[in-house]
This record gives sequence, C-alpha cells and structure tokens, in this order.
Amino acid sequence: MRYVIPLTVLLVFTLSLPSKSWSQKKEKWAEMESFHEVMGKTFHSAEKGNMEPVKTRSAELVSRAIAWKNSTPPAGYNKKAIKKSLRKLIKQAKEVDKAVKKSASDKDITEKLNALHDTFHEIMEECED
Repeated sequence: MRYVIPLTVLLVFTLSLPSKSWSQKKEKWAEMESFHEVMGKTFHSAEKGNMEPVKTRSAELVSRAIAWKNSTPPAGYNKKAIKKSLRKLIKQAKEVDKAVKKSASDKDITEKLNALHDTFHEIMEECED
C-alpha cells in the first residue's frame, strides 16, 4: 500500500510529459505532397480504367519526383534514409513517362505506374519511421 501513492504520482507525471510521438506531428513536406497529388490523380484514375490522366501528366510525375529529391525536408524527416528510394522513384517515373511517349499498351503503362505507386508508399512508410 505504501507504494501505491508514489507509483500513482509517477504514472501521472510520466503521462503528463510532452512526447514527440503523442503531441507533435511532422510538418508537411511540400514536395512530397506535390508528388502525392499527381500520383493520386493518375494512379486512381488508371485503377478505374481511365488512362488519360497518366498519359497527360506522366512528365509531371518525373518533374515532381525530381523536385522532391532535390528539396530540403522539414524537421523530423530523415532524407538520408530515403535517398536511395527517391532515386528509384525518379527512375520509375521516367519509365512511366517513356512508356507513355512510346504509346505503350495501357497494360504496360499500368504495370509501370503500379510499381511507381508501390515505391511511393515504401517511401511514405520510411518517412514515418
């Protein structure tokens, strides 16, 4: 019984301490959000069979991926951890753009876009860690 009060005080004190994971959210990384905007519009349209957005915005995927890689992340992001993945993202965005410019089949473009989308989500997970 003599330990109950001190343990209770310790618990209340510990829970009242600010914690980065509890009380602070990361700032938005503008270039990541910019890429995400185009990725979402092209990918989700392609999922529904509408290839027009990816065909008209494939070069934009490349330019926004490059801008993301060249940008300075806000506090809380470890750019070194995702550097290799960002290079992969750019390479895959260029493959999508090249397929579009060569009038590849919708199936081929979709496969490349799916790979790009998967890499994007890998990077998002790496940013969360």
